[in-house]
Amino acid sequence: MPRLGSTLAATITVGILATSLARAEDRAPTSQPDELVQTLRTPDGGIQPRAAMDERGVLHLIYFKGDPAAGDIFYVHTEPGGREFTKPVRVNSQAGAAVAVGNIRGPQIALGKDARVHVLWNGSGRAQPRGPANPARAADAPGNGTPILYARGNDKGDGFEPQRCLNRFSYDIDGGGTVAADGKGRVFALWHAHDPKGPETEAGRRVYVARSDDDGATWARETPAIAEQTGACPCCGLAGLADDKGVFILFRAATEKVHRDIHLLWSNDGGRSFADAVADRWELMSCPMSSESLVRDGNRVLAAWETRGRVLFARVDPGTGKLGEPTPAPTLGKCKYPALAADSAGRMIFAWTEGMSWARGGTGAWQVYDAEGKPVTDGAGRVKDVPAWSLVAVVARPGGGFVFIY
Repeated sequence: MPRLGSTLAATITVGILATSLARAEDRAPTSQPDELVQTLRTPDGGIQPRAAMDERGVLHLIYFKGDPAAGDIFYVHTEPGGREFTKPVRVNSQAGAAVAVGNIRGPQIALGKDARVHVLWNGSGRAQPRGPANPARAADAPGNGTPILYARGNDKGDGFEPQRCLNRFSYDIDGGGTVAADGKGRVFALWHAHDPKGPETEAGRRVYVARSDDDGATWARETPAIAEQTGACPCCGLAGLADDKGVFILFRAATEKVHRDIHLLWSNDGGRSFADAVADRWELMSCPMSSESLVRDGNRVLAAWETRGRVLFARVDPGTGKLGEPTPAPTLGKCKYPALAADSAGRMIFAWTEGMSWARGGTGAWQVYDAEGKPVTDGAGRVKDVPAWSLVAVVARPGGGFVFIY
């Protein structure tokens, strides 16, 4: 697998593109739908937007609102091609059941069969039902029994079914999980947690997969994605992608406490077994609280992650898991929380945040690339005032172009 390196040519390219981004700093936070990148503010003062676009051009959006330690998730959508969102509907059936602290523990969205909405999130300290407790810790210790919660859109399409806890035996939920779905009714809930048979360290954490074959109506008990004990960086999130061509997981390991490598897991048998490859290596003694992104791009998969204060993306051969040479974000600043989308014209958008840290907001930025991976002229931009505990989201419009949400 490729390792990151720095070259003079790459530095010059990044510097030129960073200048282009800086010139777009004052771009208006609202834009016209026919622009290459349309910007939208998360409605209702919400944070942590997560979005998905269906084939009809309906934009589905979830966001967090309230106390970062015990708040709520709301869902809205637009009409095909529209900019006006519907009235917010609360996703969590119990008030205050979600968290936003740490940026990566918030809600995740996926569209399944017939565009049914699936939402997964880390439960708050008050959330019910509770998950399994770590027997080595006091029952009332903070975070003990944290659940991985799931809710799906109801059959009428006007609300959500009651929230459910999906972790049945794994415990010590910390970093954010995610959800992925295909158009055939298969849904995958993904998270990392302690293995009851493993050591009580971050090296003893595993990535778990819970599977539903009936569009989220029932769920099988979670199983480890791979047998190898790679560990999992406890405060980091992970990304998932599922379609009729495969299932993919991107996460940060924590082997021997120092190897914070990004691993790509891929499955060609519908998520029943996974192969493993190291996408990028990073030796670090602490958790960087990072997130990842995965998206389908025709016959390829795009993957994005953070390493050494930079965010990068690479193209993946879905059959072999082989990654192309990673491309860093065109900026010299510290970046986090990458997001990807690919449109029908073969272009892709790479988005991220800058200047964000614990309880501190920052700037959102993006760069569009053509089908050959070259930066698109006038395809860069920035928006200010990404709130604390938040991030950015991007989706592709059905007719081409993108929506950037912050």
